[in-house]
Amino acid sequence: MKAVKWILICAIGLIVIVIGALLIIPMFVDAQKYKPYVEKQVSRATGLPFSINGELELSLFPWAGIEFSDLHLGNPPGFTEKDLLAVKSFDVKVKLIPLLSRDVQVDRFLVDGMKVVLEKNKEGKVNLEALAASSKAPQEQKEPEKGSAGGLPVKNIAVAEMTVSNGTLLWIDAAAGTRKEITDLNLELDDVSFDRPVHIMVSANLDRKPLALDGTVGPLGREPGREDIPLDIAVKAFEELSLTVKGMVKEALEQPSFDLALEIAPFSPRKLVNAVGEAFPVVTADPDALTRVSLKAKVKGTPSAVSVNDGIMNLDQSTITFSAQAKDFAKPDVMLRMNIDEIDVDRYLPQPAEKEAPAGAPAEDTTASPAPAAGEKPAVEKPTPASAPTAPQEKKTDYGPLRTLVLDAEMRAGKVKVMDARVQDILVKVSGKNGIFRVDPFDLKAYQGTIAGQADLDVRGERPKTAVNLEASGIMVQPLLKDVMKKDFLEGATQAKMSLNMEGDDPDAIKRTLDGKGDLRFTDGAIVGIDLPGMVRNMKAAFGAEKPAERPKTDFSEFLVQFTIDNGLVNVTQMNLAAPALRVAAAGDIDLVKETLDLRVEPKIVGTLKGQQDVKERAGLMVPVLVTGTFSSPKFAPDLKGVVESQIKKRLKAPGDLKDILKGKGEAGDTDSAPVQEKAKEALKGIFGK
Repeated sequence: MKAVKWILICAIGLIVIVIGALLIIPMFVDAQKYKPYVEKQVSRATGLPFSINGELELSLFPWAGIEFSDLHLGNPPGFTEKDLLAVKSFDVKVKLIPLLSRDVQVDRFLVDGMKVVLEKNKEGKVNLEALAASSKAPQEQKEPEKGSAGGLPVKNIAVAEMTVSNGTLLWIDAAAGTRKEITDLNLELDDVSFDRPVHIMVSANLDRKPLALDGTVGPLGREPGREDIPLDIAVKAFEELSLTVKGMVKEALEQPSFDLALEIAPFSPRKLVNAVGEAFPVVTADPDALTRVSLKAKVKGTPSAVSVNDGIMNLDQSTITFSAQAKDFAKPDVMLRMNIDEIDVDRYLPQPAEKEAPAGAPAEDTTASPAPAAGEKPAVEKPTPASAPTAPQEKKTDYGPLRTLVLDAEMRAGKVKVMDARVQDILVKVSGKNGIFRVDPFDLKAYQGTIAGQADLDVRGERPKTAVNLEASGIMVQPLLKDVMKKDFLEGATQAKMSLNMEGDDPDAIKRTLDGKGDLRFTDGAIVGIDLPGMVRNMKAAFGAEKPAERPKTDFSEFLVQFTIDNGLVNVTQMNLAAPALRVAAAGDIDLVKETLDLRVEPKIVGTLKGQQDVKERAGLMVPVLVTGTFSSPKFAPDLKGVVESQIKKRLKAPGDLKDILKGKGEAGDTDSAPVQEKAKEALKGIFGK
């Protein structure tokens, strides 16, 4: 018993001596003498100049504490700012005895006037790289002890007061010429503990615009990182953006996952970007587009997969509901479902650029070219040689990400306006993997009709290959052309079938490689702007000598066009038009690459219109029409050679009569020229009108 008594007395005495020493040592030890040593060791470890200009104070019991002021960690050479880190004052006090059992009890942790400078020079180097290069290689980590707090080096933590005040974070990018500064940074944590939710408050100004975060995290639990961590955080930025996040983070250290509810209150992206002091990165045709956006969604995820459910996004006047899943991020496997009630896509497209004539260029000649004479082919306009500068080489599109993508997407839309076309009830499904994608179906309703189609996209090669099949039924072509092309040249209901193949991803390449075939059928309509019956009956009126009192128009019961395409050259194999007074057949080529026309329209007069409530006999001269020129400036001219040949063959009794006319002989060798003239008039009568 005496031995135990003496052991206890010795232990208590030792404790008293240790405590007394901890209390007395700071009184007799001048910490200022150790500042040069501390500065030297920090400079050696970081490779940067380090100094503590203010007083350094130490305390050991009952609180182990350190207090200093006016700390400076210099910037590496080659950067503009003097300091990488500066601290006006620092004060921390930790209870000493509980540290022996890995119980951290902090009385206060105060940092005031901290300034951190992150800087990139013109060579693209960041000042922190020098700091990282100077630091020692990390030592091999030991496995955490069993029973430890989820691998953390502490069992418990309690902080009575933790504050960072008047902080500054400065970002300088000399290469880009930008400078961003966060000032008045304040961080406050209340009642920090593993057992209770931690209240976090952050406030700051970014370029004098307010930022704020307020919320709770935790409790972390007795084994932090192994238990669920509740989150309830609200973020406000620039008096525009308000974001809330609620949910759980699970098993953060071993098998991390999260289950969060995300909500962004309505805000204006334009005002938000303007508050940051930046120009809005998207130029839209409608300056009022992207002025109201809000979002709600439930987000779940792990390091290898993320899912979004119950997503609702309000974009201006549109409401979009969506869900998505993504996994295996190295080879993304993506599922997407989206439903849009209505959207005007044109509002978000770039404003079309106005074409301007080059400086010093002559004014465009808008006068019509003269029609070719009989038997002559239309003159081909050749461009004037010019030494144009070499166009810069276009950057090739990288299709690598698409080759590894696995996609299953479906989009539905109620009402959509795009390129001024108005469509409804859209359904698009896209699936694909290994660089091959299929769109099936592609269905929509438009202009009292329907369009259905399928498409295949192959991006395994250097140039994408596309195959498209479309079928339209009952589309009213006149309102469609008015909306999309602002033209009014065709009326009627449309039936169409097209099968097209192409390569490339730019318009020129697509036109050069375009192959396929098509069948277009227009019924109960009209060709507006052309009077084909007038053309075939009266060339003088049809080709400009006589101006019609009203805009010309050719009604038809059926207009059929069949074509094939070979490397951008459209060959019209059949074009038939059934009009009340005539039938028209046409054939020829349309060059999509050069944007030129080469068609011949062959009319046939209908002798009677029985069956169309008209028994009047029709008569007149059939005038074939040549359609040449370009898409932007088509030209129409009568085929005079065909007219003369057909009329001479029709009116002369025998082929030898033409020789007699040309020799000036009449019938039976008559030398009188009068009968010859009459015969010539008879042969040419009606060619240019009666």
